[in-house]
Parts: sequence; structure tokens; C-alpha cells
Amino acid sequence: MIITLGGLAGTGTTTTAELLSEKLDIPYISAGFVFREMAAEMGMSVLEFSEFAEGNDDIDKEIDKRQALKAKEAENLIIEGRLSAFFVDNADLKICLVTPFDVRSERIANRESKSVEVAKDEIIVREKSEALRYMEIHNIDISNMDVYDLIINTGTFNPEKVSEIIIQTLKVI
Repeated sequence: MIITLGGLAGTGTTTTAELLSEKLDIPYISAGFVFREMAAEMGMSVLEFSEFAEGNDDIDKEIDKRQALKAKEAENLIIEGRLSAFFVDNADLKICLVTPFDVRSERIANRESKSVEVAKDEIIVREKSEALRYMEIHNIDISNMDVYDLIINTGTFNPEKVSEIIIQTLKVI
């Protein structure tokens, strides 16, 4: 079973991937982890690295390449990342998590120990940067939901309920 799990920052993709991994006993990999790890290796914040990546297509291509390759080699894997659904063509289920902007801002502020206003400003900059990169590098409109099989509002459902929805969906595919 190959599952892709995408969504903007603060939608709960990592939390959901961890829960699903535990409940289904399937490993997961995360584009966000790879991205943050690469930022740390460069001695940059995620925001700085995101801006740096705007001029370096190889960063995005490397993340996408690693995810697609791991999916092809795996029998069971959850792949968490904004573009995973666009590159993992052997996925059995492609999921997108969505959440209202204010909820995402609060989650990120809490997670990163910053004010909600700072989180909002950074989210706006980061998402504009990412949308530009995705379009320039891959010709992908990140707002296009056509590639997904299931879209869940994590502002409505808590992580436990989100994982239950996905597990129930897996039973009917």
C-alpha cells in the first residue's frame, strides 16, 4: 500500500503520517523532514532555505526524486510532502489535508514558539515562494486538487478522526 499525504504547512500532514504509520504498521518518509534537514545542513532557517531554494531547482528536484524512488522500491510506504501526489505515480491513495489559514498560523506559532502574527507573515512569504518554485520547476499549480483522491479538512477533524477517515477509505479501495 502506497499512500501520499500532502498539504500546506500547519495542516497536520506530519502528525497524520505518524498516526497512520503507527496504526497501519507502514513506514513513512517526509519531504518536510528532508527539506528542514537540508536547511539545517546549510545553516539556514526554513524560511531562508525556502528563499534560497527559489534559485536552486536542484533542491526541489532532489526531494521529489528521493520520494518517488522510495515509493517505487517499497511495498508499503506513506509519503508525506506537498508534491508527493504529483510524482508518486504508483500511489494507491493520494490524500490532501486542508485547514483554515488562522488555524494553521496558530499551529505553526505554537510549534515554532513564535507569535501568530509572525507565523502568518512567514507562511505568506513561504507559500508564495513555494508556489512560484513549483510552477517554474515542474509546471505544477499547487492549488490544483485534481490529483487527489481524498481531501480532508483538519480544522474540522482532530488527528485521530483524520486517521480514522483515511483507514475507512482504504477499506473501500
